[in-house]
Amino acid sequence: MSFMNSWKRSVKKHDSKRDAMNPQDVPDSPDSPSRLSDVNSPELDSIITDFNCSRSDLTLALEDCMAALDLFLRNDFEEAQARLRCRNKDSMYHALTYATILEMQAMMTFDPQHILVAGNTMKEAQAICQRQRKKSSFSKNFTEEELHAEVCYAECLLQRAALTFLQDENMISFIKGGIKVRNSYQTYKELHTVLQSSGYTHGDNHGHFEGGVKLGVGAFNLMISMLPTRTLKLLEFVGFSGNKEFGLQQLQEGSVESTFRSFLCNMLLLCYHTFMSFILGTGEGDVEDAEKLLEPYLKKYPKGSIFLFFAGRIEEIKGNLDAAIKRFEECCEAQQQWKQFHHMCYWELMWCFTYKRHWKMAYFYADLLSKENSWSKATYAYMKAAYLSMLTKDDCLTFGETALSLFRQVPGLKQKIAGKSLPTEKFAIRKARRYLAENPVPLPAPPLEMMYIWNGYTVIGKHKDLTEGMLKTLDEAQAQLESLPRTEFSIDDQCLLSLLKGLCLKHLGHHEEAEHYFTLVLCNETQIKYDHYLVPNALLEHGLLCLQQGRKDDAIKLLETAKQNYKNYSMESRTHFRIQAALHKAKGSGENGIHVPSSP
Repeated sequence: MSFMNSWKRSVKKHDSKRDAMNPQDVPDSPDSPSRLSDVNSPELDSIITDFNCSRSDLTLALEDCMAALDLFLRNDFEEAQARLRCRNKDSMYHALTYATILEMQAMMTFDPQHILVAGNTMKEAQAICQRQRKKSSFSKNFTEEELHAEVCYAECLLQRAALTFLQDENMISFIKGGIKVRNSYQTYKELHTVLQSSGYTHGDNHGHFEGGVKLGVGAFNLMISMLPTRTLKLLEFVGFSGNKEFGLQQLQEGSVESTFRSFLCNMLLLCYHTFMSFILGTGEGDVEDAEKLLEPYLKKYPKGSIFLFFAGRIEEIKGNLDAAIKRFEECCEAQQQWKQFHHMCYWELMWCFTYKRHWKMAYFYADLLSKENSWSKATYAYMKAAYLSMLTKDDCLTFGETALSLFRQVPGLKQKIAGKSLPTEKFAIRKARRYLAENPVPLPAPPLEMMYIWNGYTVIGKHKDLTEGMLKTLDEAQAQLESLPRTEFSIDDQCLLSLLKGLCLKHLGHHEEAEHYFTLVLCNETQIKYDHYLVPNALLEHGLLCLQQGRKDDAIKLLETAKQNYKNYSMESRTHFRIQAALHKAKGSGENGIHVPSSP
């Protein structure tokens, strides 16, 4: 029996009873489609589950995996992996947990070999889950193990999609892998229906199963709700929709129970509140919620690297830079097995010292990253050059390299991950090309420009002294620009400084001056030669200012203009993520421009 045929018949027959979508999915050969469509029929409610199978193997596997996870959270990384390897070829939970740890490692290092190994291991875990899934759609009963196999299988697909998303910020690969992603999405939707069914019987490991469903449903809703409209329309065409509030609710519920997936639900929420909402949004994450989520874990694992890292990140986005620096240093000292945790801290320490305008220390951490981490050698070299460009020639002598030599190295360090160049790397290379000329025109305050790309002004804006210090540096850059002969870059450089000064003034409460600088960028739109990204971003920031002032209609008009009228500019995808987050805030909608039902 075809999965989608039975799903379509079930939806058509019981449409008034089930609030579900009707995606045109197809079997994901050679992977088998979900058998869960059988449970959508109300007449099957009394016989959905059959827990007469042995539960001991499943229970013991979950207990063993949770023990391994506990070791991992205590920084005993090698012991945790060794414990999982013993059964990762025959137990779906051991295979999934082992692959998850490898994927975490790959996401932190961006080492091509780590990415390859993690991807292959997750595929192997998926195959093990496939063997445990229901073999026939004719039987109406599901054993507890078969339901767990469904959720584990869907999680494998979800994690593979997450790795793809990390490699390709504009989500094109996410869409190209549509069949696998849709199968995961659809399975989670159906599992959610199972949980709500009157015929579902709680097995011994119900909490772990329910937590897995909440993780998947929450993750999909949250991820999809954040997407720019143009990407979302493509996803809607193949049956996707997302509701941010519902996604956060599911993850919150999944995080509070002591189950196998509660840690992952917690981590996803922490990532949203402290990273995703800043890098792909306007800083709308809830820091207080993040602190509440972290507190019990930090109490149980006071030396746990991952929790010390998030503690540092929370202090950083609160603008408490000295406290953040201390936490990141504690994280580095806590363990030496996984250097990738150190690299995550180095990146944040680099930004902490950037916000403090301590260019030498920022350079120090950029240099460590360039030597030890594989994510983007071009970006690291660019940041090193950017920091040296803020120092005097005499100060640079102690470092044994110059800003000019480093800027000229950047284009040659370009790399591709999964066939894609990183957007940040493309931006750095384009900016550095200016220095290939015999007599290059210097960039005006390049660390402050890259700081905008990573939404750093939202961080410093919480502290008047940090914002005033950055404005002082921008005024100095303005004076330097005006002292130089006029060049083909002059208008672009002036518009960049105007955008950044407008941001600082907005955070200082000087709204009229800020609006003046944002408007200045728009007035010079036709004269900008290279940095075309400045105009849509000036519209975005102007829109956010209007929103802050309560001028909602003006804000929406500016944001829609930024969204509709500009394309093919640097960091376009990231700008569209932020525009979408701003529109979400302006329109007060729980959904991302698409009507979604209350179910996942």
